Amino acid sequence: MNDTHKNHRAIVFGATGYTGAFLVKRLRELGIETHAHLRPSSSKKERLSRVFEDVGAKVVLEPWEDARIAAVIAEVRPTLVFAVLGTTRARMKAIKRRGDDMATAGYEAIDYGLTAMIHRACEQVDEPMRFVYLSSMGVKEGTRMPYLSVRWRMEEELRQGQTDWTIVQPGFITGTDREEFRLGERVAARLSDGFLALTGAVGARRLRQKYRSITGQQLAEGMVRWALVDEGRNRVISTTDLGEAV
Repeated sequence: MNDTHKNHRAIVFGATGYTGAFLVKRLRELGIETHAHLRPSSSKKERLSRVFEDVGAKVVLEPWEDARIAAVIAEVRPTLVFAVLGTTRARMKAIKRRGDDMATAGYEAIDYGLTAMIHRACEQVDEPMRFVYLSSMGVKEGTRMPYLSVRWRMEEELRQGQTDWTIVQPGFITGTDREEFRLGERVAARLSDGFLALTGAVGARRLRQKYRSITGQQLAEGMVRWALVDEGRNRVISTTDLGEAV
């Protein structure tokens, strides 16, 4: 284990997702004490609990309630908090069909609300920590897209808060190993990568790096890399930066 890592304690919220699972694995590869948060009602609870425990992570089963999340943060006292929560229209429909307790939740409740809940809990702990937030490329003030506007709101709360932060704004997150098949996203990523390959050939290398697609593993490795260095403190990280980190 790297000596600079031995004093770190990480917790991953959104560990059931594509990027979250890779984050847990990467953190454990580095020997960092890692806690993976799962909802007690999650359909993936049993399978992922075994996966995470096999790599030495500690599974935290707590519902999404302010008091319970605050208690988790107060007990774990993490130095690194990863918030990689998000949903899609397709996922919301699937959740509703299963009768899950998050069936009525959307961008406002999940993408913003749950992340804000974690951040409030972190602000109550008087110890240094880094809040690492998975946002999105294209986030900016005044956007009318619900998916992006809630992320802008969350980014602003982080900037105005007391806790150190790292905001990650990747482009397309894709990969053949993704459990949830997203045809539109995968096609868009391939078209984008193809176009950017052409622009790269005529000298727009940085543009290509910024907007290229990235796999969950590459994203997780880049997020952890920037979370662990002083240069990542209170900084927005693009896909270009992630590429430099992995």
